[in-house]
Amino acid sequence: QVQLVESGGGLVQAGGSLRLSCAASGRTFSNVAMGWFRQAPGKEREFVATISWNGGTTDYADSVKGRFTISRDNAKNTMYLQMNSLTPEDTAIYYCAASDRFYGGRTYSRDYRYWGQGTQVTVSS
Repeated sequence: QVQLVESGGGLVQAGGSLRLSCAASGRTFSNVAMGWFRQAPGKEREFVATISWNGGTTDYADSVKGRFTISRDNAKNTMYLQMNSLTPEDTAIYYCAASDRFYGGRTYSRDYRYWGQGTQVTVSS
């Protein structure tokens, strides 16, 4: 059974930092793209960041560029999202996702087959 499990969410003050992790099990994802998405209350799920199969290429939403860093450790089958300089606008449920057929990073949710259950990030002002 393939599973993606996020962790590391929580409550943080504006300007603070959090590091999200996404641990995969059931199969290896070392040869496919992975990504992070988020969904704020009353809004649609949106792209946050993506990383290619070997970590060589990354891409970010404009709203998080320069503040968030995506990375992966294929030996651990785990992906990370380092979030710095958080603002209340970053409050959302954060989901990790893995493709089953793309090597390069993907920005559209339709390109991902596997999804985690989400982890809540709340940034207070």
